[in-house]
Amino acid sequence: MALTIPPYYRASLNGNSMESAIRLLKERFQECLSKKLGLRRVTAPLFVLSGTGINDDLNGSERAVSFPIRDMGGRRAEVVHSLAKWKRMKLAQYRIAPGYGLYTDMNAIRADEELDNLHSLYVDQWDWERTMRAEERNLAYLKGVVRDIYDVLREVEAATYERFPHITPVLPEAITFIQAEELLQRYPGLTPKEREREAAKEYGAVFIIGIGGRLSDGTKHDGRAPDYDDWSTVNEAGHAGLNGDIILWNPVLEAPFELSSMGIRVDAAALTRQLEEAGCPERAGLEFHRALLDGELPLSIGGGIGQSRLCMFLLRCAHIGEVQASVWPDEMREACLRAGIELK
Repeated sequence: MALTIPPYYRASLNGNSMESAIRLLKERFQECLSKKLGLRRVTAPLFVLSGTGINDDLNGSERAVSFPIRDMGGRRAEVVHSLAKWKRMKLAQYRIAPGYGLYTDMNAIRADEELDNLHSLYVDQWDWERTMRAEERNLAYLKGVVRDIYDVLREVEAATYERFPHITPVLPEAITFIQAEELLQRYPGLTPKEREREAAKEYGAVFIIGIGGRLSDGTKHDGRAPDYDDWSTVNEAGHAGLNGDIILWNPVLEAPFELSSMGIRVDAAALTRQLEEAGCPERAGLEFHRALLDGELPLSIGGGIGQSRLCMFLLRCAHIGEVQASVWPDEMREACLRAGIELK
């Protein structure tokens, strides 16, 4: 357990005001996002069948919460980690044209999370996915979509200020793009998280490109499963990766704040390459992977945007437990209570 207590912290809203603000922000954000990206809302599963390759592996080490299904002969299902691959299958099922897509409320349980100010056992995010054309699989297209999402963030931040004028906007006018390799070259003596801190503090909002592949020193900026984001294709900047993270500077915690992981998804070539590099080529025989390799799934771009994290950031909360109900260690609850941080 790790916990940061900001000095002299006071919640910006309390009680019913906080609950009303959470509802306002969630409704406004998903409405703006769907219009900006051409998305329609769909209903998502809480769990999927094990052994199909549909669930996401995230960094490859997280355990999925699973259970046996009595009426299916004990076959196991597992609570989703995210819906990156499931969404792509739905794009195919609904035959959604390029330039349009879908989004959904994704709820997950991540039992292996290290609990702190930002991380909870319960994950709630908007998972979105949009069909794209082959000629759009490039860095310029990725940046355009990131800018669209950032415009929505600033629009909702402005709406928050209009409703609660004591919560003043902090997001810069534009988001800054930087390659993970460029961060390594700029700060060779720092860890990836320390590099993120320096970049977020300097620019206020950054999109770090190329998460998952190995950098020039042989390390990875962060882990990514090999079968959804494309982290191996060389982009126009000469670096590997067509994916990344949106990271903001959090003025309450005075720390970098990851809001979204997203990217252009693997095509058949990238999937094959990344499965080999990750040492799991046998996954090519799973249901999702076979469909992709056989050309049955559309090219796409997608990601997840944390719902509670968005509310936490815009409402200037010190702990994600102020905006979501979850389970917290007793010592964390007690430390927060002493500091005036009320966890749900």
